[in-house]
Parts: sequence; C-alpha cells; structure tokens
Amino acid sequence: MYIYCGLVPGMKRKRDAMGATLSKEPPVRMARPSDEIASTSSSDGYMFPLPLDIVEEIFLNLPPVEVVRTCRLVCSQWKEVADSESLWKERCRREGYRPRDASSISKDWRLFFFLCKQRRNLIKNPRAEYKMQGWHLLENGGDKWKVEGVMAPHPNEAVQKNFVTSYVMCKKTQLINLTKEGYNPSFMDHFQPDIRISDWYAPRFDCGCEYDICVELLNQNKRPIQTFDPETIYFEQWSDKQWNQITHVFRNYGPGVRYIRFTHGGKDTQFWAGWYGIRVTDSCVEICPAEDR
Repeated sequence: MYIYCGLVPGMKRKRDAMGATLSKEPPVRMARPSDEIASTSSSDGYMFPLPLDIVEEIFLNLPPVEVVRTCRLVCSQWKEVADSESLWKERCRREGYRPRDASSISKDWRLFFFLCKQRRNLIKNPRAEYKMQGWHLLENGGDKWKVEGVMAPHPNEAVQKNFVTSYVMCKKTQLINLTKEGYNPSFMDHFQPDIRISDWYAPRFDCGCEYDICVELLNQNKRPIQTFDPETIYFEQWSDKQWNQITHVFRNYGPGVRYIRFTHGGKDTQFWAGWYGIRVTDSCVEICPAEDR
C-alpha cells in the first residue's frame, strides 16, 4: 500500500505579480496496489509504503460507517484492515463497549461494535414524561389511564413518573418498525441479533391489582413469529408497593422479523373508583449483542 505525494508530471507553474514561482499542487491521493512505484529521489514526487498498523490507526479515527462503506472497497489491503478483528476490538475498547461478562469473547467484534453503537430503547415515551404520547390505547376502562408521580422510589432515579390503570382493564401498545429504526431486513435475517425487552410494574399498597404483558415479533404482514406472553401477575391488597422488573430475550427467532409489538396493562381487582390498579413505567425494547445482555 502506498501514498503518492508531489506534482503531477507536466503541471504548469504560474508566477505572481512579483515574478515568484507558484506551484499548484494537486490533492494527495491514495495509490492503487498496481500503480507504478516512483523513485523516492524523483524531483516531481515520490511514493512510500504505508504500514498496515498506520492504516488501522487512520481507520480508528474515521467514522465507522465510512470504514465499512468506503475504505474497505479501495484495495485488498484496506479490506483486510477494515475486516480485521483487531480494528473493531480496539474501537470497542476506545469507545467503552465491552461484554458484561469480562471473560466473554465476541465472535464478531465488528457486529458487536455496531450493535452497541446503535443500541437504544426503541419504545417511545417509556416513562410517561409526555403523558400518553407514542402509545395506542387498546383498552381504556374505568376512569381510564392516568399519569402520576411515582408512589415509591424507582431503582432508576431518573424515573419520576408512571402510568396507572383503573378499575376496568386498561391496555396500551406500541408497534416498532425495525426498518424505520435502522435495522434493515437483510441484517435482521442474517444476524438475528438478540431482542431484549423489559418492563417495570408496581401495585398500590392498599388495593389488589393485576398486571399483563405481551410482546410479539411480527413479520411483514404483522403476523407473529415469536411471542412472549407470560401468565397474569396478581397482587393482593396490602402489598409492599415496590417496583418489580420483568425481562425476556428473544433469540434464534429465524428470518422475517420486521416489527415488534409491545403491549401491557392491567387493572385493580377490587373495583374501586379512581386509579388503584397496576402502575407501569420505564418499558424497554432493545436490539443488543448476545455478549451484552
């Protein structure tokens, strides 16, 4: 691999008003492996080999998408560097991405990097900060859904609000379009990355209630490919009102996943007017590396 620097042969020189010679230098270009190697003593320019470890360092300072989409197409040497485990493992180290289990070894550090880079909660308005925005109400019984401040401190101090249900069933849902979120069909079908879901729920201390959740992986026609639908969770009156978390990881679900439908809700079990049903907040759906669940 070589870099060419200097004047293009035959380039004309211009003179300024004082008679001094000005040279118009072309931009530095990367030479193809097949380019003829010029002598380093040439008066017009020279070429020199660029070690692969230097190329790797350059790539580490470029946008990662450009490394994959552009740099690796330049020549075979650049492709070798762009595809190397050492490049992406070092990029993960520099940006603080590491498996939760320190002894875990990633099978594909490039995939691990991009999944970490793009990892985020795909649920909109999970903490009731924008009232009911982003949610579609499937059932809105009794005195309907309501947003209130947390009754008991949440493990995550950033969570200050929750949704609360009433005395007749209340359920709400979100439909996540994976393509619009940046996970294209070929990526989902080929890699089938882990899909992690979680939800936080809590009862009131003075009224019994119930909690339901159902999360579905859907195909292009919005038909279920795989479903997480646990049994209803019941709380007796005089419960401790503390927050509980439910989690599930979808894996090895096969090709065809294009949407995720997240649905949850519940009600009180004593038919009390007002909002004495289950409280929910901080719902989450993430596409994540298998090594970082």
